[in-house]
Amino acid sequence: MSYVLILGAKSDIAKAVAREYAKNGYDLYLAGRNIAELAGFKTDIEIRTNRNVELKEFDMVDFTSHEAFYEALDPKPLGIIVAAGYMVDQKIAQHSLDESLKTLHVNFTGCVSILNIVADDFEAQKRGFIVGISSVAGDRGRKANYIYGSAKAGFSAYLSGLRNRLHVSGIQVMTVKPGFVNTKMTEGLDLPAKLTAEPEEVAYDIFKAQQKGKDILYTKCIWKPIMLVIKHIPEFMFKKMSI
Repeated sequence: MSYVLILGAKSDIAKAVAREYAKNGYDLYLAGRNIAELAGFKTDIEIRTNRNVELKEFDMVDFTSHEAFYEALDPKPLGIIVAAGYMVDQKIAQHSLDESLKTLHVNFTGCVSILNIVADDFEAQKRGFIVGISSVAGDRGRKANYIYGSAKAGFSAYLSGLRNRLHVSGIQVMTVKPGFVNTKMTEGLDLPAKLTAEPEEVAYDIFKAQQKGKDILYTKCIWKPIMLVIKHIPEFMFKKMSI
């Protein structure tokens, strides 16, 4: 059995990714907080795909529990997909240290904690793949969401270094940078339709790119040239913009 571990499994993107991997022949560990809420989802996947699906309790910000969590997985996963994410309105985050820290810990610190453990195991086995879902928000700090963006920027940099480290061991590390996605996290936001993906579209892109061994994925693909332009706007102009 080839298990894929999905962290943050209750998110809309994670659920779509789970369906994509299961229908392509992978067994699943779905991990997150209050994971019993996914009991119906687990049963649905098992019936539709005839794959094994196990639910695992996991708290991204309970760093001291991460080693025991991973050690208890039997068999160990062939791959891990980190889909955990937390975003709150920028104005709330910038005036609340608790919200700032939660944003940083869920989107960066917790990811580093668990992936350090997984990376050591994969490196010893010389096999496996790691997929981290970051964001285009990490490509350049913007006043609209710079706390969330800074956490994602840190995660992208971490994945880049990890990719460099693990390449010699034959382990793929892929950074996923979604743009706007129609999920519960973006509910209520006025998103441009032509730039907004559905979770199923993102999941398909992730699976296809991971299977091809890609390093970095922008989804939708139009976000790659968009962010290239944004990253190269001179600072004296950028600081005057409202984006």
